[in-house]
Amino acid sequence: MIADKTTTPRLASHIVNGVLAIKPLANLAKYQAKQMIIKRAEKIGVPWTKKVQTLQAHDWEAELAKVQNSQLTYPDYYLRSFHAYDKGNLSWEAALEVEVAAYAVHANIWPHAGLQGDPKLRQSYHDILTNSIPYQPKDILDLGCSIGMSTFALQEVYPEAKITGLDLSPYFLAVANYYTQQRHASIKWIHAAAEATQLADASFDLISIFLMCHELPQSATREIFAEARRLLRPDGYLAIMDMNPKSENYRKMPPYIFTLLKSTEPYLDEYFTLDIEQTLVEAGFKAPTITANSPRHRTVIASVIK
Repeated sequence: MIADKTTTPRLASHIVNGVLAIKPLANLAKYQAKQMIIKRAEKIGVPWTKKVQTLQAHDWEAELAKVQNSQLTYPDYYLRSFHAYDKGNLSWEAALEVEVAAYAVHANIWPHAGLQGDPKLRQSYHDILTNSIPYQPKDILDLGCSIGMSTFALQEVYPEAKITGLDLSPYFLAVANYYTQQRHASIKWIHAAAEATQLADASFDLISIFLMCHELPQSATREIFAEARRLLRPDGYLAIMDMNPKSENYRKMPPYIFTLLKSTEPYLDEYFTLDIEQTLVEAGFKAPTITANSPRHRTVIASVIK
């Protein structure tokens, strides 16, 4: 059902795009997608409503002031609706629901995984990561870190490393910084675009991108890979964990579910038609290894060309 690895999406994708171009239908699809996720969360024991209400009681504006770069200009692609939120990632609603949504969305990756689906997905990525990198990275950058779930997980894998989390949403970073204080962790959070980080050349051994590329137009992905190449040291690695376009799960996805998915992911066609191997090579990396790490995800590992 999802687009082939070509420049033209399949007929099903064209039909869905046509449906989603009609605003009332698009809004209905987004609403249904959101309700489906909430229902799944509550069913498996994730207290979505209670968790979000508890977070809403916190003084988030004070947290926002600690991390926000008020001079930052957001790229146009980031100002679109994402994940059924009209303001995309630039809202408190999105930031306060990331964690419960992750547990709900990842609950059915493996049969009967339930609440263990999310940690199992992260572990599957880290198993490939640690087996692929022949040394302990000292400086790690988590690009598109969101509220820090992927960043904290990296810290557990590499407890001796200096870890930086970077994201374009100050709302996400405010939540990440709040959780850092709760955990008494030591992570540096940066509010910046992944394609223009303003960080120093060759300053990281490992850059990790966890579930971000499918939210990007191809032009932004290419810029981010080039920026990652600039930031990595001569023996550095770029690791990407994301949806697997070749997965049978996506190819056999029912049209109704496919429509709901696309209503919340505006750049899905661009992601599924991206030649990620060639794009990485063009950015200055060696040909990557690509390994399926779940029935619908893949891990891409690319090292720098010295």
